[in-house]
Order: sequence, then C-alpha cells, then structure tokens
Amino acid sequence: MIFRAPVRVALARLRRLALPLSVLGALLVYGVLAPLGWAYADTARYRYGPGNVPVSPVALVLGAGIWRGQPSILLARRLDVAADLYRRGKVKVLLVSGDNRVKGYDEPTVMRDYLIAHGVPDQKIVRDFAGLDTWDSCARAKRIFQVERLTVVTQNFHLPRAVALCRAAGLEAVGVGDDSMAGRTDATVKGYAREPLAMIKAMKDLTSHRDPKLLGRTEPGVQKALATP
Repeated sequence: MIFRAPVRVALARLRRLALPLSVLGALLVYGVLAPLGWAYADTARYRYGPGNVPVSPVALVLGAGIWRGQPSILLARRLDVAADLYRRGKVKVLLVSGDNRVKGYDEPTVMRDYLIAHGVPDQKIVRDFAGLDTWDSCARAKRIFQVERLTVVTQNFHLPRAVALCRAAGLEAVGVGDDSMAGRTDATVKGYAREPLAMIKAMKDLTSHRDPKLLGRTEPGVQKALATP
C-alpha cells in the first residue's frame, strides 16, 4: 500500500514524457532516413538496368573488397555487370577504382585481372589506385582521369548514394546496380541497413565537395583507352 503513491507519481511523469519522447524519436528517425529518401528520389531518373541504360564512354566500377587475390562476391557481381555493359556496347572503357594503400592489397589490379579473365580486353581497362571511398572514386574520375560522362556500377543498395555523389562531383552520371540479394543475402541486407547512416556521412561530401584524400597529376589512361581500337 505504501508504494502506490510513488508508483502513481512515476506513471504520471512517464505519461507527461510520452509525447515529447515520441516527437524526439520521430525526429531522430526522420533525420536518419530523410537523406536516403532524398537520394532515392533525386537519382531515380538516373538509375537503369543493363538493357536500357544510355550509352556512356566509361563505366566506373567501385571496389568492394578482395580476399586472397580474388574479388569478394559483391565485387565479382559488380564486375560481371560491367563486363556485360562492355559486351552490350553500352560502355567503351572500364575504370576500376579501389584501395591500394596496404602492401599486398591491390583492389584495382584484382578487378582488372578478373575482367580480363571474363573477356574484357586489357587495353580497355584503366585502374584507379586511390578510390578510397565512393566520393573519392567519383571525384578522381572527374579531376584526375578527366571523365565527363559515365555509368557507375555497384550494388542496388549502394546505387542511389553512388549516383548522387558522382553527379555532385560534376559528372554526367547514370548508374546500373546489381541485385545481390540472391547471391549474397547476408551482405546485401547489411548493406541496406548501413545505407541510412552512410548517406548521412555522404551529405558532408555532397555539400562540401572536398578534395579526394589523394590527388596528384591528371592521368591520360581513360582517354588513351577510348582512342584505342
């Protein structure tokens, strides 16, 4: 009996806090999901399938991890999409962009070797060794490799962010995604789950247009590959 009054007071306080807490929770959810919702809406007209994507001179293939000298499953699927675009005549050159900061870890070379093994000529593949994240890959395609128009290739869960970042970097970019749910369900689900927070981080790049982590001189590789029969 003696505990009823404190309990009633505590319940009354919780009821008074319910509305403010609900509003705060809703604002937090909105703040997390709104940037991703914007990316989906803003890039919808620039996302295509392999069969109906407009022709571009270059496909930018974003790195997604390697293991023991082989591309990860997700990366292999991206490379398969890029090779398919090349065979269809949708692109002429493949710019493979990935990480090469650690000795023995060379994403672009593994990507190139995989593409060659799947029928893409070596002279039509250009490596970017400093694609340390999505923004860096897009910005370097524009500033280092002097690309103006391209098709960015990645997984569907990543595609809205990738297209948004490439267009913010000054590229006339469209995108083709790989629906990896059947091939790697766990990683795909995790990818979708990470994207809201990743998009919040990407908003800084979208607004600041920061320099890539590694710049350097312009490279003629893409232009030479385009000129090669």
